Amino acid sequence: MDREPIDWVEIPAGVLRRGTPAEDLEQVAGRYADTGVPAEWYRKEAPRAEVFVPAFRIARTLVTNAQWEPFARTTGRAVPHGPADHPVTGVGWDEAAAYCDWLGRRLGGVRVRLPSEDEWERAARGDDAREFPWGDTYRTGLANLVDLGLGTTTPVGSFPDGASPFGVLDMAGNADEWTSTLYAPYPGAPADVPTAETWAFDPHVTRGGAYRHDRDLARCARRHGAYERDLAAIGVGFRVAAGAAVIDGAVAA
Repeated sequence: MDREPIDWVEIPAGVLRRGTPAEDLEQVAGRYADTGVPAEWYRKEAPRAEVFVPAFRIARTLVTNAQWEPFARTTGRAVPHGPADHPVTGVGWDEAAAYCDWLGRRLGGVRVRLPSEDEWERAARGDDAREFPWGDTYRTGLANLVDLGLGTTTPVGSFPDGASPFGVLDMAGNADEWTSTLYAPYPGAPADVPTAETWAFDPHVTRGGAYRHDRDLARCARRHGAYERDLAAIGVGFRVAAGAAVIDGAVAA
């Protein structure tokens, strides 16, 4: 059987320092006030919590147009017209989940899936509470965001200096990424955080931001969503995850 090559990164079990301390929210909002993001949007990141995340695997890069094309042809979906090595965008959550199922069958029964929100943040943040995948200071040129001025996607993995502590690439910018997690406030969230984002096109959380987004979405803690119906225009894509590898080449379900 043909096997789709995936550059897996093994993420060890560990404690994620998830989110943002409630007492820091005002400072965070002030730091990004120039982006025009309302201060209340950051409140759904609170409170900070230490969360144990079991070991798992995540793709080093986003799913590309070339990786999406055989799935699209097999299932009768639209074949992308963008460059082969750019991330596929405009993919709905259900389509991304269907791709994971299809890919798992091609890989011989591996349970391929979308990463959970906690897994995504663990892969981006590592063992500390860094603000961005590469550290605590934002620098233009480490991710494809609006300040780079390109106005479109770039080949996946184009910004190796912006890698996360585990070597995962493009966790900030290029394409916003689906997770498997339905939006809900974190336990202990501020009372004014909405229990549902009824204005979102889809209830699942996205992470990382796209080429059209500002630097606030490069933050490891930033929770986002698909707020417009045109998912291609807002740059929504995804990467795949799976259980951790185990001895003798077998994989965890």
